[in-house]
Amino acid sequence: MNRCERGSLLWRPLLLLALFGFVQAEIGPADAETYPARAVRIVVAYPAGGSTDTTARLFAQALGETMHGTFVIENRSGAGGIIGADSVAKSTADGYTLLYAASPELALVTSTKKSVPYDPVKDFVPISLIGRVPFVLVANKDFPPNNVQELVEYTKQHPNAVSFSSFGSGTSNHLTGELLNLQTGITMLHIPYRGSAPSLADLMGGQVQVTFDGITAVLPFLEGGQIKALGVATPQRLKLLPAVPTLSESGLPNFTGGTWFALMAPADTPPEVISQLSKATTKVLASADFQKSIEAQGVISQEPGSEPFKQFLFEEIDKWHKVAEQIKLIPQ
Repeated sequence: MNRCERGSLLWRPLLLLALFGFVQAEIGPADAETYPARAVRIVVAYPAGGSTDTTARLFAQALGETMHGTFVIENRSGAGGIIGADSVAKSTADGYTLLYAASPELALVTSTKKSVPYDPVKDFVPISLIGRVPFVLVANKDFPPNNVQELVEYTKQHPNAVSFSSFGSGTSNHLTGELLNLQTGITMLHIPYRGSAPSLADLMGGQVQVTFDGITAVLPFLEGGQIKALGVATPQRLKLLPAVPTLSESGLPNFTGGTWFALMAPADTPPEVISQLSKATTKVLASADFQKSIEAQGVISQEPGSEPFKQFLFEEIDKWHKVAEQIKLIPQ
């Protein structure tokens, strides 16, 4: 074998490696464009059947149709949403595990829990806010006040006579009730329950006088006359309760409360995957069919996009942290 032949043999592997690298560089973007190439898990940190799970399934179906892929809901409940959220935070950041988050595990958790194994801001990439479940301030049907102003006046005139119920200490409607106390200077006594159903049962029974709860939960009882609405904790009046004023209209500017849902990915998920998910989510949220389907669940569709959601999340975390601090809430 002469020198030229030996040189050719030495250079051949290097040439093949170079060509392989070139081909890989060329097909990289194409591979990214094929996302999702396999089923994507969307983790819901609550049991099946609740509003978070129901709207997540509607969203997953619509997202799958938009992206021509398969999006499967996986329920991982426990610890008020922490278990499911933590599992996503620690998953492989490849776009194949996402979190359909609710407000407790993102906006409330650092103020209400002693130990949180993830950072709601640093450990996730926000893709978009999906929708809000507005709170309605409702009262026992025989309770004298019929609006927010009358509630404030009555509570001031009857110290220690008015109580409000919640789903439990540190929950979203507990903190919303405390926010009402803080902004009006009244002192309603907090009575925690284990969920919405027992809270509303005692409201109708007269053991407590008022509560904040989601419109889906309270609407049947409002229509049946067992309870009455004093106000809605939303920026605008609700389509389902057009005659009920907002708390802002009732003298409490910018008063809002409720739960909300959002799509999150683990930190370090490839930007091209985030971009595709964001574009597809925007299309889903713009769909009249999707809006109609979640409105039937008492959820109001929201402005899409990561930037508006980032700002919203920062504001929510700060808002509820201040409330928890002012009432000296002890994290559980």
